[in-house]
Amino acid sequence: MKKISKYQGKKVLVIGFGISGLNAAHLLVKLGAKVTANDMKTPKDPQVVEDLEKDGIRVITGSNPLSLADEGFDVVVKNPGIPYDNPLVAKFVAKKTPIITEAELGWEIFEGHLVSVTGSNGKTTTTTLTQLMLAKSSTHNVKYAGNIGVSFSKVAEDLGPDDTLVTELSSFQLLGCPTIHPHIAIITNIFSNHLDYHKTRENYINAKLNITRNQTKDDFLIMNWDRDEWQEIAQRSQATIVPFSRLNKSHEGAYEEDGMICWRGEKIMKAEDIRLIGPQNVENALAAIAAAKLSGVSNEDIISVLTTFGGVRHRLQYVMDYEGRRFYNDSKSTDIEATEVALQGFDQPVILLAGGLDRGYTFERLVPYFKKHVKAIIVFGQCKDKMKDAAVQAGIPTILESENAVTAVPEAWKVSEPGDVILLSPANASWDQFPSFEVRGDKFIEAVEKLTNQKEK
Repeated sequence: MKKISKYQGKKVLVIGFGISGLNAAHLLVKLGAKVTANDMKTPKDPQVVEDLEKDGIRVITGSNPLSLADEGFDVVVKNPGIPYDNPLVAKFVAKKTPIITEAELGWEIFEGHLVSVTGSNGKTTTTTLTQLMLAKSSTHNVKYAGNIGVSFSKVAEDLGPDDTLVTELSSFQLLGCPTIHPHIAIITNIFSNHLDYHKTRENYINAKLNITRNQTKDDFLIMNWDRDEWQEIAQRSQATIVPFSRLNKSHEGAYEEDGMICWRGEKIMKAEDIRLIGPQNVENALAAIAAAKLSGVSNEDIISVLTTFGGVRHRLQYVMDYEGRRFYNDSKSTDIEATEVALQGFDQPVILLAGGLDRGYTFERLVPYFKKHVKAIIVFGQCKDKMKDAAVQAGIPTILESENAVTAVPEAWKVSEPGDVILLSPANASWDQFPSFEVRGDKFIEAVEKLTNQKEK
């Protein structure tokens, strides 16, 4: 951990008691700050508050008192999910108080080699693949952290100058990372996500571009090259651009050509030998390969990872085979694009479980994929009627309604046949029925286990 004096004697407010917020609060005490920790809710576990107070941290729970904005805080460390128009946060914005996220704090104390990944889809798989490839060839620590469910600052505390940290960073986190400077940055893709938070697509793109804002020509930006817009976005970076392309649009980086995965003219492996299924995972693999090759990883180590890694939980995760049916959990598909690419990964007939939070859009874009891949669909959640409309347009012969992703499992089984895929890929957020996509996916797996009387693979 890098020793810094920036926070010595400073008044710092931490808003939000998530994993990252709690770690940030305790770290700031180590850095000499006078810390106040605030959360809108009172933690169910009283030990959380006890541990904070034991560390000399002032704790305020149950509300976000606007009076905090008048106490002269030097810095605010905000939970990434709290929007900037939150009444308390907005007061700090008006006062021009610096507002950062825990990822920025992690960067400030990190003294090793930083690789950072962002994008609308594929972040976690790409982060994991990159970490596995780099770890396989390194004699030093190679860890992952960030939006992948592990606190950036907590991991950074334990790493030295020769170690590597591969970080997944969301647009929410990156908005509060003014100085972050990865040597290698990856943007997997950019669609139109989280516009309820960012308000406009341009704001969303600008948030993503914070990953490369401080890079120079001595650094690398690995960018998806398969859309003209993404190529144009890459030109906003001062870094050396390294493309990856599943559609063979550039040979300057990693790409697929004639069924082969290649790096700058060198054939590495057959695309069909990648254990992860679907075109999106070819793209994730290409992005990770680019980072690995720039870091000196051998083809043998790259191939070893790509032929053995079976996927990240909730991201087109293979659950099990049972009586000729294959179950997949893709609960992380919280937008239309993710479900589009998931469906393209299957040649077998698909029974699709889809629906969730109604964000105001309709699903006509899914109609071509429904026509080609889906034999039956079971819809649920707030947007079930809109999802059903798309299914009718596609001419899906079997369209059923169910209460949620759990009750849909036995319904899917009833209409399935040997050779079918039963796929949870909702195309919507989970918050109308579940607290997170992880809970939704876990409950789906539990329902499959109950149905089959088997454990997930």
